[in-house]
Amino acid sequence: MSQEIICDCGHRNPEGTILCEACGKPLQADETKPILNMRYEGSARRSQTYNKTPIDKIWNFFSSVKVGITLIILILIAIAIGTIFPQDVYIPANADPQTFYKDQYGILGEWYKALGFDHLYNSWWFVILLGLLGLSIIVASIDRFIPLHRALKNQKVTRHERFMKKQRLFGVTKTDTPASLIEKAAEALKEKHYRIREEDGNILAEKGRFSRWGPYVNHIGLIIVLIGGMLRFFPGMYTNEVLWLHEGETASVPGTHDKFYLTNHKFIFQTYNPNDKKYQQALQTAGGSIAKNYQSDVTLYKAEGHPVLGEEPKLKKIKDASVRVNHPLEFNHYQLFQSDFRLGELYKMNFELIDKRNDKSHGEISVNLFNPKSSYNLGNGYRIRLLDYFPDFYFDKNNEPASKSDNPNNPAFIFKMFSPDHPNGETNFIAIKKNLEPLGKNDYKMILSGLKTRNVSGFVVKRDFTIWIVFLGAIIFLIGVAQGMYWNHRRIWLRRKGNDIWMSAVTNKNWFGFKKDIHYLTEKSGLSVPVDRLEQKSFEQERGRSHEHS
Repeated sequence: MSQEIICDCGHRNPEGTILCEACGKPLQADETKPILNMRYEGSARRSQTYNKTPIDKIWNFFSSVKVGITLIILILIAIAIGTIFPQDVYIPANADPQTFYKDQYGILGEWYKALGFDHLYNSWWFVILLGLLGLSIIVASIDRFIPLHRALKNQKVTRHERFMKKQRLFGVTKTDTPASLIEKAAEALKEKHYRIREEDGNILAEKGRFSRWGPYVNHIGLIIVLIGGMLRFFPGMYTNEVLWLHEGETASVPGTHDKFYLTNHKFIFQTYNPNDKKYQQALQTAGGSIAKNYQSDVTLYKAEGHPVLGEEPKLKKIKDASVRVNHPLEFNHYQLFQSDFRLGELYKMNFELIDKRNDKSHGEISVNLFNPKSSYNLGNGYRIRLLDYFPDFYFDKNNEPASKSDNPNNPAFIFKMFSPDHPNGETNFIAIKKNLEPLGKNDYKMILSGLKTRNVSGFVVKRDFTIWIVFLGAIIFLIGVAQGMYWNHRRIWLRRKGNDIWMSAVTNKNWFGFKKDIHYLTEKSGLSVPVDRLEQKSFEQERGRSHEHS
């Protein structure tokens, strides 16, 4: 059980309270400070009162402003590092993320990949940092908001003498008509839109209390933004996927869980006419052609029922569309954008089987570079077997053929050629500008006789159910900024002390504007202008230094 502090006025204050919540009497004597610290009304904050149990220590840790600032700095540093090299969604489509960063950026790229900076916003440690920041904001807000709200709610009109004397603005007016002066003061303060409370002939004038909640409104907005960001990691809440689709190909739209399929019929690439005088200057500046339009003519399908694994889904046509830059295909809260393209990608390669002894052709095969067959029958005892295929061929460190990726950027093949006079077959290695006989001299060889290309469309599939949450949080945050920046909490106490009237006043900011209200009050009511204790102290210190020098 916490020990309550009972003030002389009878109010029960929580342990750790510095100023009585009701009358304002200082409960912890500190005569060295001539002005009271009114930041949290002297209320008891849990983080400054309890430090015994593990829960207390955890609470105190996360309620610290230093911890919150440290977490923000760490997050900003992580975001800055994440911009040094491209994120994995922006590397070339045919690149392998496992090797791309090391090949392109060396040891730094390898560490960049290993630490998860290549997918920063999805990395587990970044999500933990965001969660810790959110926890820090929540704990710090609760630690300060509840006692501040309690202190402002419980404040009485009549304040303790020591409370009034230790405010920054304090003055005493001697008069024979205190009631008349207080009445005039109340009228003047009402003209300045102060809310007046009266008690036993004393006055508390207050306005702008809602501005004290500005920082907490900021915190609510930030927490909502963090929640919106973290919801992106839940399935179905956020989709940002890349789809590469060849002409004539049908594929499942990523992120839709095989519910929607897309067929790419044709990719269209148009440039500005170089003979058009309107664009000649721009074309000359660019040093070549400028894209006028690139689009994909597609058909969207929806899968019906629940197909068995391995079974082709039954597709129902939804609509035909032309997807262009900044004109996405929209369906079921998804947006499909035309984002990239590749022109003339290799699709099929044709090879002829040639008898080197007489240059006679014994047939032709066509190899689909994306789905090659393992054997091809040419008839009359001639057949070809594909022993190995390297879509993106290169020689590794052991001088062995290997492939950098699955994309046919530089295809190479190892064929086994069977003929009536060579029933055991002969081996031929063939690539672009390479035709080798790795197992000895052959009588037959394969030659490249033709190739087919097709265009490839690059799409980005997006769906975001969190954007409205982030937007709402941002709006609330801005409201809190305006609330705390453009308004301030102003209070004026008038207390009768015999025939004297004591005045003290405090504001949380903008003392210059507050003093204008004070001067208006004193001019209208005849009260004496209160002294600014802070300015008076500075003046006395400066005068003391002047005397020492003299």
